[in-house]
Amino acid sequence: MADRKLFAGHAVRRLRRQMGLTQAAMAEALGVSPSYLNLVERNQRPLSASLMLRLAETYDFDPRTLAASEPGGGAEAIRRRLADPLFADLEIDRHQMEEWLAGAPGGAEAFARAYDRLGAGAGGEDGAPDPGSRVRREIERWRNHFADLDAAAEALADELRMAGDPYGAMAERLRVKHQLSVRILPAEVMPDRVQRLDLHARQLQLSEMLPASARSFALAGQLAWEARGEIDGLVRGSGLDRTGERLFRRHLVGYFAAAVTMPYARFLRACEASGYDVELLQRRFGASFAQVAHRLTTLQRVGARGLPFFLVRADRAGQVSIRYAGASGSPLAESASLCPLWNMFDAFARADETVTQLIELEDGSRWFTLARCTHPHAGAVGGVRPRFAMALGLPAQDAAALAAARGVDLGGSAVPVGLGCRACTRMDCPQRSAAPAGRGLVIGERERGVTAFGFAGD
Repeated sequence: MADRKLFAGHAVRRLRRQMGLTQAAMAEALGVSPSYLNLVERNQRPLSASLMLRLAETYDFDPRTLAASEPGGGAEAIRRRLADPLFADLEIDRHQMEEWLAGAPGGAEAFARAYDRLGAGAGGEDGAPDPGSRVRREIERWRNHFADLDAAAEALADELRMAGDPYGAMAERLRVKHQLSVRILPAEVMPDRVQRLDLHARQLQLSEMLPASARSFALAGQLAWEARGEIDGLVRGSGLDRTGERLFRRHLVGYFAAAVTMPYARFLRACEASGYDVELLQRRFGASFAQVAHRLTTLQRVGARGLPFFLVRADRAGQVSIRYAGASGSPLAESASLCPLWNMFDAFARADETVTQLIELEDGSRWFTLARCTHPHAGAVGGVRPRFAMALGLPAQDAAALAAARGVDLGGSAVPVGLGCRACTRMDCPQRSAAPAGRGLVIGERERGVTAFGFAGD
C-alpha cells in the first residue's frame, strides 16, 4: 500500500471511535498534530506509510484492512463500475471520482452497494441480484489476496514438503488428523460427480476421471478445515447473503488449496526466475494451467508482490464464467461483454498453444495478454467435454519480464480492442455488431461506411 496514495480517513475515524478516543488523544499517541489527523480523517490528506506504521504499532491494527475497507473497494473498483454504458453520458473523470471518494466516502460506498445489488453489473436479465457478482466484488475488494490464508497454507506446505511426497503427505494428514481416508472410485460409480465427502464412511471420494493435479487440489481443499477460523472471519465480514457466503467460502477454500500446492514464497521465486513461464510452473508444482493462472492473480503480499495479472475465462459464445481484475485494475476483467478482436478466442482452434497479443483500449491503456484453451475434467466417460478460453493479462509496461513476451515490441503497434460493442465508441471498426449504448444509429441513403452499425458522434 505504500506505493500508492491511500485515502482511508473513514477507517481511521472508525478505529478512533472504537477506541473511545478524541482526535487530540489519538494525535498525541501517534505523534502528529490534531489538525493533521483531522485532515486525514476528512480525506484531505492521504495516509502516509509512517502514520500507517504508527497506527499498527500503537493500536495493534492490521494495515491490510485499510485497503479492504476503502469505499466501494477503492478508486479502481469504483472506476470499473462507472465504465458501465449506463453512465457514458456523464463523463465522470478521474479527478471528479477521487474528489467524490475523498469528500463523501459513505456516498461512494452506498453507490457501490446499490450498483452491485441492482445495477447492470449485478443482475440478470430480470434485474434480480446475482450472488456471483456480489461475491466477485468482495473478492476484488481484497484484490484477491488473503494474507492470513496464505500464511497458514504456507506453514502447512512446509510441513508437507518434509515428507517428500506432497500428495501422500496430504492423504496421511487427512487420515491421522481428520480421520478421513481418500478413495479413488470408478467413473461408473460416480457418473455425475468428480468429488464427494462421505462423512458416514469417513471418506473423501474422488473420481478416477480427475487428473493428478485435480486430485492434489481436492486434498488440499479438504485441509482448508485447518484454516476454518480465518475463512469464517472473512465470510462473516463479507456482508453477503447465505448463497453469497457459500460461494465466497468455496472461493476461499480454493484459494487455500492453491496456496498449499503453490506456496507463496516458493511460487513467486519460481515465477521471477522463469519469467512467469506458465508451462514450467505447471510442471514444477504439479498444477493445471487454470490453477497456475488463478494463482498468478493473487500475488500481492506486502513487500513481495508479483506482477499484476487479471484473469478472464469465457466459452465459445463469449459468456464469461470467471473474471478477476486482481491488482491490475483492468476494465477487461469487468466488461459486460468481450471484443471479438481480442484473440483469446483463437485459443479454441489452437488447443495446445498459448496465444499472445498486445492490445490497446479506447482510454489509451495497453495490455499484454496470453490465452489458452482449457479442458476442465468432466464426469461420465463419453459425456460433454467442456472447453473454455482462459486469458491472463497485465499492463504492457510490466510485461517485459514475461518469457511469453520475449521478442515482442511492447511499445509498438497494438490491436485496438474495445469493451464490447455497446461500450465501445470507435467509429471505424468493421467488426461492430451494435451501436454503443446511448448512441443512435445513423443510416445513410447515399453512402455506407465500413460497418452497417454507424452511429452519431459526440
